[in-house]
This record gives sequence, structure tokens and C-alpha cells, in this order.
Amino acid sequence: MVTVQEITKKYTNTKDTYLLHKNKLTAKPFLKWAGGKTQILEKIRQKYPLNLGKTITKYAEPFVGGGAVLFDVLNNFSLEEVYISDINRELIESYIQIRDNVNELIITLDKLESEYLPLSTSERKDYYYTKRDEFNAFKAKDSVGIEMASLLIFLNKTCFNGLYRVNQKGEFNVPVGSYKKPNICDADNLLAVSKKLQGVDIVCGDYKESEAFIDDKTFAYFDPPYRPLSATSSFTSYAQNGFDDEKQAALADFIKRMSERGACVVASNSDPKNTDENDNFFDDLYSSLSIERISASRAINSVATGRGSVSELLISNCGGLGA
Repeated sequence: MVTVQEITKKYTNTKDTYLLHKNKLTAKPFLKWAGGKTQILEKIRQKYPLNLGKTITKYAEPFVGGGAVLFDVLNNFSLEEVYISDINRELIESYIQIRDNVNELIITLDKLESEYLPLSTSERKDYYYTKRDEFNAFKAKDSVGIEMASLLIFLNKTCFNGLYRVNQKGEFNVPVGSYKKPNICDADNLLAVSKKLQGVDIVCGDYKESEAFIDDKTFAYFDPPYRPLSATSSFTSYAQNGFDDEKQAALADFIKRMSERGACVVASNSDPKNTDENDNFFDDLYSSLSIERISASRAINSVATGRGSVSELLISNCGGLGA
């Protein structure tokens, strides 16, 4: 069995070097996630509530997903309280395990990487589908831990396009990818993420549960499942239950109530005008807030011709003041 000390030395040169520089570590998303915000992060940064003449001591992200905005905020600001949540239990379990048991997680991922990388293409395929079956078996259990988190990260690094997609039974069904040398055990980043997550409240639940946390000292970022631009564009759904127009409207009401409470709010969503210039769905829902249309590259799509630049919405009451 590989020890924590051996893993630390393998991935950070020496334990002393890590301890010396740990406060300078920068965390980044540990998963590739459909709808991730890395590519439009600079635009979102311009909505961070700085220089607004009010004190922001708290951050909430109720649809945390891959956490690109979360880690950008944690890397750059000191906050008293941070709350993140998502309805995806496997995702939230991974955040919790990285926060609480990162050394054990690194050891498990190192083992998976060591077993997977030397295999032939056909052997990798068999190995992948065996691990996918194990992951789906864990999904059916009430109690999960390191095994669930390590399998999620392994599958994310080795599956097709880094997708997380489930079928109607709730089973992860993404096929194997073709990466030559996937970075399954990114120990340096996992250590940095673990450090940044210390003290963060991590909740598996609906966005409405954040209401008790959000107040007039809070910056809240909402990145819900996007409204589909077509009947087939929601294939990347990572939950069994869709996020239809009724749920989009309910979220809009919630966001407006949090804004009226005094919180600084920012929300992202698709722009219906990409496919129908007369579709004012979000313009009407968020008429009391600021709506900015920004350009984004659609990085994950089932049809190659569907990739390209599209308009997305940034909805806020934060005045557009940048860092």
C-alpha cells in the first residue's frame, strides 16, 4: 500500500516544499463539467460585488457544478462564510471527501491511475466499463465515501468529453474516452482544493436550502441547468429530473427575493434569442435586474457542428463593477 508520505513526495517533490508553499497554492476545478464557466470567467469577474459601498463577508453558490467561479472567489478573496450546494449527490460527495479526506483520496486515485495508464486500448475499455459498473452500484447505496469520489473523478478523466450524464434509471452511461495519458490523480490541485474548502459548508440539496444562508452581506452566484436552445440540446443533463420553464421561473422568483433581501446576485443562463430573436423568456423573467449578453464557446456538444460561439446571459444586480 502506498503511504501518504510517499504520495506527498511523489506529487509535491518534498513534504517540506508543500508546507512552505501551501498558502500560495491556487485551486482550480478538479472535474470537467458540462456548462463549466472557466471560458467566461473574466466576464463573470466583472460582476463581482467590489467597490459597491457595502460589506460582503459571505459567498453562496447553490448550483456549484465544477466550481470554476467558486475557486476563483476562494483564490482571490477572504470570506467569513461560504456555502455551496448541488443536487448531484456524487458530485457533492467528491467535494466533501476532498475537503475532509484528501490524502486517502489521492492514494486511491494514484492506484487507479497506476492500473489504468499501462493498459492497451482494449484493456482500458474493459477496465473503464468495470469501474463504471462499480460507480453505478455505489450510486444505489445510501452510504458512500472515498470509493464514490475516486470513481467519479476517474470516470470524469477517462470518459468521452468529460461528460456527466445519466439515463432514466439514474445510471451513469457515458462511454469511454480516448485520452492517451489522462491526469487521473492531479494531487497538487486536489491538495490546493482541499485547503480552499476548509470551513466551507457543503450541502447536497435544492437551491432553496440556501435561503437560510443568504443575507445582505452575501454574494450569491446561480448557475442552474441552462434552458435548452432546442429539443435535443439538453443531452448533458446530470440529473434525472429536468429543469423546465416552470422551474426556471421559480428560480427567477427566488433570485429576485434574494436581491430584495440585499444580497448581491449574479446568475447565468442560455440566451433563447440564439434560436428565436422573439423569445423574451428570460428578459421578461428578470426584467427587474440587469441582463448582459456575452459570447461563449460551446465546448461540450453531441454534434460537432453544434460547437461554436453562442450568446449567453449574465443576470445581476451587482452593477458590473470589476476586480
